[in-house]
Amino acid sequence: MISGAHVIVYSKNEEADRAFFRDVLRFPSVDAGHGWLIFALPPVEAAFHPADENGRHELYLMCDDLKAEMTALTKKDVVCSEVQEARWGSITKIRLPGGGEIGLYQPKHPTALGLR
Repeated sequence: MISGAHVIVYSKNEEADRAFFRDVLRFPSVDAGHGWLIFALPPVEAAFHPADENGRHELYLMCDDLKAEMTALTKKDVVCSEVQEARWGSITKIRLPGGGEIGLYQPKHPTALGLR
C-alpha cells in the first residue's frame, strides 16, 4: 500500500531553502542525518498536464486566501510575484533564497485534498 509521497526540490543553495521552509513557512521537519531536513507538508494532490518533454515538475502550495497569505509572507520579507489569474486558480510565485521558485495558489476548482 502506498502511504505517502516524497517531493524533491532541487536547489543551488539547499541550506538557504531548507531554512526558508523551516523558519519562514514553518513546516515541521525531521533530521534524516547530518542536518538533512525532511519536511512535513500539508495534504497533497497530483495533476498531470500535457508537455513536450517528460521530467519537468512543479511544486505549488495551496491556500484558501491568496491575498491574505501573500500579506503574511510579505511581512516576513518574502517576495511574491504579481497574481496571475488562470481558469484553475489565482497564482503567485515565491522566490526561494536558493534562486528557484515555487508556486502558491488559491484553487478555483474542487480539490482532492479531503478524499483520503
